[in-house]
Amino acid sequence: MKSTPQAQQLIRRFEGLRTQAYRCPAGIPTIGYGHTQDVKIGDRITPEQALELLLGDIARTEARIDTLLQVTLNPNQYDALVSFTYNIGARQLAGSTLLRKINQNPDDPDIRRQFQRWIYAGGQPLPGLIRRRQAEADLYFTPPGPTTANT
Repeated sequence: MKSTPQAQQLIRRFEGLRTQAYRCPAGIPTIGYGHTQDVKIGDRITPEQALELLLGDIARTEARIDTLLQVTLNPNQYDALVSFTYNIGARQLAGSTLLRKINQNPDDPDIRRQFQRWIYAGGQPLPGLIRRRQAEADLYFTPPGPTTANT
């Protein structure tokens, strides 16, 4: 499956753009819109490079999610899961109760609570993660809008 631009917007909003490498609250060297692969403190990139990294990271995130999902999600559910997984990583998603519940019943109301459990970095709840999980859960439970066929 492929996420919509809504997933990218959500990720960009919560990750923010940083063109110089920094350590995220979990202590991981990070750059751009939350990119962590092969990042060293001192690295610098342009906004265009950050967007390129983001698009590649989203594609890899989608590919991993697709191997873990056993059900079909609507676009809002999938976008929310892409944002969530982009932030925590596919390895964490794979062992999560959130994924288990989604695979058992994607409409289970307890899924909202499962999103809310992932608000910690470095053992501390972070206000930004609290807001992000709320936005992801809200999107997950927003019914998709009507689609119109192009004629």
